[in-house]
Amino acid sequence: MSLLARDITKRFGCPEAGSLTLFDNFSLSFESEKISVILGPSGCGKTTLLNLLAGLISPDRGTLLVNGKPAAQARVSYLFQQPRLLPWLTVEKNLDFVLSPDIPAGERKALIREHLRQVSLEGSLHKYPSELSGGMAQRAAMARAFLFESEALLMDEPFQGLDPPLKFSLISSFREVRARRPRTTLFVTHDIQEALLLGDKIFVFSRPPARVAASLVNPVPPQERLSGHEEFSRLEKELFQALKEGHEAAGFFTPVL
Repeated sequence: MSLLARDITKRFGCPEAGSLTLFDNFSLSFESEKISVILGPSGCGKTTLLNLLAGLISPDRGTLLVNGKPAAQARVSYLFQQPRLLPWLTVEKNLDFVLSPDIPAGERKALIREHLRQVSLEGSLHKYPSELSGGMAQRAAMARAFLFESEALLMDEPFQGLDPPLKFSLISSFREVRARRPRTTLFVTHDIQEALLLGDKIFVFSRPPARVAASLVNPVPPQERLSGHEEFSRLEKELFQALKEGHEAAGFFTPVL
C-alpha cells in the first residue's frame, strides 16, 4: 500500500475549552497507483487526513506512511480547493517553481510546455494568475501538481463550486493527464458523481470520530465512467444511502456495501 494511516488519533482544542476528536485509533490504507476517494459529511476529517498525509500537521498518536517512509519526509503533490498560484509569477514561473534546480533550462521549458499543453493552457505561458479565469487557474494548478515529482497526489475538493460544464471539463483534463503519468491519488469530495467519475475505490466516512462507514470498488472501467452510464444510478443510490447512514452513525463502524 502506498498511503497508510495506522492507529491515528487526532484531536483539536483542549479539555478545558472543549475538544473535538476527529480520529481515534483510526487505520486505513490506499492502493498504489489507484484513485481512492473519500466521501463524508462536513467536518468528518477528510481534509485533516490529507493534511496529516502531507506532513502539514502531526497526529497526536499513530503512524502515517507514504511509500513506506514517514509522511513528513515524503514528496507529495497537493491540489487544493483554490488554485493557490503565486500571484507575482507567470504561469510558466509557477510551474518552474516546483522543478528541481538540477534540471537544465532547456529541459525545464520543454517539461512546462508539455504539461500546459496537456491541460490546454499552452497559450497562457506568460500570463499572470490574475489574467486567468477560475477554470484556467485550476488547470494551471493541476499541471503544476503533476509536474512536481511526487510519490502521491492529494486532492482536496479541487472542483468544488464550479459550474457543471467546467467541472466535467476539468475532470476530463485530469483523467487525461493522469493516464499519461499514473500515480497514487487520494481525492476527497462531497459530490457522489465526482466520486464515481474518478474513484477506483470509494470510502464513506462517518461523523467524527471518523470510521469507514462503507467502501466500494468502482466496477465501471475508467474509460466508461460517464454520468449516463447504466451503473451510475444504482451506485449513486448506494453511496447516498451510505452517506446518510455514515452521517447518522457517529463513532461506530457500519459496513453497508
